[in-house]
Amino acid sequence: MSLSVGIVGLPNVGKSTLFNALTKKQQAAAENYPFCTIEPNTAVVDVEDKRLGELAKIVNPRQIIKATVDFTDIAGLVKGASKGEGLGNKFLANIRECDAILHVVRCFENDDIIHVQEGGNKSAPIDPVGDAEVIETELILADMEQLQRRYDKVKKEAQAKPPLRPEAEACAKLLKHLEDGRPVRSFPRGEGDAILPVLKELHFLTEKPVIFCANVADDDVAGEGNPHVAALKEYAAKAGSEMVVICAQMEADLAGLSESEAKEFLESYGLSESSLDRTIKLAYHTLGLASYFTAGPKEVRAWTFRRGWKAPKCAGVIHTDFEKGFIRAEVVAFEDYVKHGGVAGARSAGALRPEGKEYEMQDGDVVEFLFN
Repeated sequence: MSLSVGIVGLPNVGKSTLFNALTKKQQAAAENYPFCTIEPNTAVVDVEDKRLGELAKIVNPRQIIKATVDFTDIAGLVKGASKGEGLGNKFLANIRECDAILHVVRCFENDDIIHVQEGGNKSAPIDPVGDAEVIETELILADMEQLQRRYDKVKKEAQAKPPLRPEAEACAKLLKHLEDGRPVRSFPRGEGDAILPVLKELHFLTEKPVIFCANVADDDVAGEGNPHVAALKEYAAKAGSEMVVICAQMEADLAGLSESEAKEFLESYGLSESSLDRTIKLAYHTLGLASYFTAGPKEVRAWTFRRGWKAPKCAGVIHTDFEKGFIRAEVVAFEDYVKHGGVAGARSAGALRPEGKEYEMQDGDVVEFLFN
């Protein structure tokens, strides 16, 4: 499985510059005018994981295959997007396909950059919370419109089909929740609730987890003491979302550097890792994802799974046949694999464990699946 993250925000907040930095490729336009990004730009980005190198030292594989994240830079959203303003409808259709939303918010001063919310006024004050609320409101309105269509249909059908009444009632409650300005993700639900099939089918925009990205200037890379960053951090906390501080322009400057040059560049700013690595780690954490490994002479590879998945479902990430014919998993914890110099040493030391269908896979497990 691959994680899909949609980069969203108002026009001119640094989305496309960040996309260029994240992908280390200059694939997206980053001009200073609204809607310079029209078609969504998508790139598959490797997930850096030092553990792969440690495993490769032991088994000397022909190749190393990292886990990946799909980053999609989506056209800037404006007030009224849910009604088709700007490129709204196209934007909303693209974001429905993503697992999570990276919401870029401008937290830097620059009088040369147009502020779309103020009718193109370059000198308009920076308002990160107001900007964030514009997009949140548009997503809520879009969800309301979609849910209203579903509710109208099921309410009518429920008159002749009583089994549909619980769904109609659940839709009505969720509609009221949205009308109160609250996202779908905060709507209470439990096992067996009538709203669950609706949530699964309709892919509501405000059901998706959000990571707020405070885009700061290159002389303010940590964002400490920045009132705009502080305001956005408070807003994100109230929304139950994570926040990361990124200087998109600095990260774009990193793109053309070698690994050693990039490391030296980051250290000059007092940073130990790039925003790409921080953002991916945060996205994994937000979505409850982890990695297990397979290791052999052909390849060392990272596979993404959701925390809580049992061994057969994790095997299915490699191939559906592995899940269908699952017999058992031969598992070694990463630390034991390295400590004992591979699977043979781990077996001799009693660190290799045969695990059955009820085993819950752990982050860092090195595994071989046996299947029929």
